[in-house]
Amino acid sequence: MEPVHINPDPSSTGLDPKVAGLLCYLLGFVTGIIFLVVEKKSSYVRFHAMQSIAVFVAIVVISLVLGIIPIIGWLISIIITPLTFILWIALMLLALQGKRYKIPYIGEWAEGQANKF
Repeated sequence: MEPVHINPDPSSTGLDPKVAGLLCYLLGFVTGIIFLVVEKKSSYVRFHAMQSIAVFVAIVVISLVLGIIPIIGWLISIIITPLTFILWIALMLLALQGKRYKIPYIGEWAEGQANKF
């Protein structure tokens, strides 16, 4: 899926909306929740906040499930950990570039939820 270039609407936080989008991912779902609560105007920032929450909650749940499964789960975790790191960096860079990249399934859900706020 190709990221969509947009000109983000101004953020009510006083930050550049692209920087606020990056910060939504910085500490995973924690900063996502903070920006979702604080942001009042920018749908761009709310989208990235909601996507951050959804992605990192899913990663935590998957990690917990894999941690319970002996040997095979641990081996899969070894593969998933660097991929998670790469995803985290990529999402921050895409947000900083002003792109609204939607992760399959999660991105559509996040956009729908962000529009409700």
